[in-house]
Amino acid sequence: MSASDATSGAGKVVIAPGGTPRWLFLTIASVFGLFYAYDAWEGVGNLVGLNLAAQSLDTTLSGFGWGFLIAGVLLPVAVFALAIRLGRARSVGVQVLLLLVGLCLVAALSADIFMFGLGSLIV
Repeated sequence: MSASDATSGAGKVVIAPGGTPRWLFLTIASVFGLFYAYDAWEGVGNLVGLNLAAQSLDTTLSGFGWGFLIAGVLLPVAVFALAIRLGRARSVGVQVLLLLVGLCLVAALSADIFMFGLGSLIV
């Protein structure tokens, strides 16, 4: 069945542009979306926690610190959206690979926060 023949009528399977059934595409996106959402939530926790830690030391986060921690919140959302956009018209394997590579990129940023430590993020 071609993408032009796919309709949402009874008994017909809706096919995404890449030939992947829509239910499979949505399932893959949902599973990986949970991991990306966890990374975004982790970024919020780092932002709040490190800000409170800096305040307890009677100082504030530097501009670099704020930017780095805000990027830790926004990057998972942006990378997920980009991976979904790029993988939409591709096969299932490529979709999974794009989402997995994006997840590795986001995890590397989260690990960098621990490498920098609080000392380099405060004024």
